[in-house]
Amino acid sequence: MSKRILMIVGDFVEDYEAMVPMQILQCAGHEVSTVCPDKNAGDYVLTAIHDFEGQQTYSEKPGHRFAINCDFAGLNPAEFDALVIPGGRAPEYLRLDSTVLEIVRHFNSNGKPIAAICHGPQILVAADVLGGRECSCYPACSPEVAKAGGRYIAPAATMDSAHVDGNLVTAPAWPAHPAWMRAFLKLLES
Repeated sequence: MSKRILMIVGDFVEDYEAMVPMQILQCAGHEVSTVCPDKNAGDYVLTAIHDFEGQQTYSEKPGHRFAINCDFAGLNPAEFDALVIPGGRAPEYLRLDSTVLEIVRHFNSNGKPIAAICHGPQILVAADVLGGRECSCYPACSPEVAKAGGRYIAPAATMDSAHVDGNLVTAPAWPAHPAWMRAFLKLLES
């Protein structure tokens, strides 16, 4: 059965972590609405491509324009079945938007599936929904998860694992897409 899925993005969202999940979910027959604070349907955000090339952290390259297909203003989260929060640099400022946090709290308090990856859990921390929960994320975000009362689940060395805690599916970075999306699709079916 087709679900309505909300994806919150912003400028310099990680390219693969927005585009690939959107396409996977669409291929599975779901409707994905992409939104960004202060943007409307027809606008776009710029993305960044992060890669693991042997340095101490990921490298960053310019990505693509990622289309916004739904207005953020007036958005009613009750109209959606699930939420996707990609990573990249966008979560560091999206977590400052009170409406974004209210949306996340709605999905959490109603037990709706939430998928967050990489730096996306920074928004979960700011929304105060990780207390007593287990969460994977990009390792540099692990202190925030712990300070928020969550239990950080370290990724496999290959960064390709996902973790499920109730309605929450989290992963460390885009190499985890197969495991992350497989677990999220399973939640959508239940």
